[in-house]
Amino acid sequence: MISRSVRLISPSGYCHNQPAALQGIARLRAAGHQVENEQVITRRFQRFAGTDAERLADINQLASLTTLPDVVLAVRGGYGASRLLASIDYVGLQRRLLNQPLALCGHSDFTAIQLALLAQVGLITFSAPMLAGNFGAATLSEFTLHHFWQALTSPTVEVKWQSETPDQGNWQGTLWGGNLAMICSLIGTPWMPQIENGILVIEDVNEHPFRIERMLIQLEQSGILARQRAIVTGSFTSTALSDYDNGFDFSTVWQRVRDTTGLPVICGLDFGHAADTVTLPLGASARLAVSQGNAHLQATGHPVLRD
Repeated sequence: MISRSVRLISPSGYCHNQPAALQGIARLRAAGHQVENEQVITRRFQRFAGTDAERLADINQLASLTTLPDVVLAVRGGYGASRLLASIDYVGLQRRLLNQPLALCGHSDFTAIQLALLAQVGLITFSAPMLAGNFGAATLSEFTLHHFWQALTSPTVEVKWQSETPDQGNWQGTLWGGNLAMICSLIGTPWMPQIENGILVIEDVNEHPFRIERMLIQLEQSGILARQRAIVTGSFTSTALSDYDNGFDFSTVWQRVRDTTGLPVICGLDFGHAADTVTLPLGASARLAVSQGNAHLQATGHPVLRD
């Protein structure tokens, strides 16, 4: 594998699992990559990975770097990105990063920054594994690692999976989305991308199906779902059903979306807060095809690392 330069950023929560972050760095270096800016791992203010000014600098400094890294990798999610959105140097970042072979990577809370960059200046970033939770996991997923580097180095991102969806067809549009709670937090703000004919991919963690349904109703009633071509659902992990639910589960939620919006809902993609997760370019042009449960997603037009 080609040696890559990886710059760490930590714009959200404090990295409470320091050994995992160090393990992630060790694995990247063992694979031949250079890792810089690792001091952000230990930085802390209250529950955050530093003060607002320090975490904002992680993002805005990218606009003034003389030499750009290949990969900018978020340490973890948590909470804190929303506090930074109004102060990000969008114009400076557009001027420095647009059309550059740089991959800005993360997910979870980082979704807010990714969608704000897409909304404000059209920057395509990658919903991707992060340092502590993925590269520093007790067992590194080969699936996740393969899809990460494949997405960053290929002009076509391609994923295939088996879906239990009843929907079949072909759809084209702009691939966007990420963490559902963060998407909903941007409704009514300048940081929400106005995507027409979108392929919306969603995931979340620690959210019961009724909360996921409530967020999707919010997207529907705000007019956002009416502008989409299809919805792809990823991983919805760390949730527990009870007898009280009486059969209400995620499949109930997906079917309600189909019934009320007419949109296809293609479920079962390994994407999000799970050991196995694909990497997807948010803002790229995409094609989605589903036939008899065989789902195939292709995306193009995203930044590609140099050979």
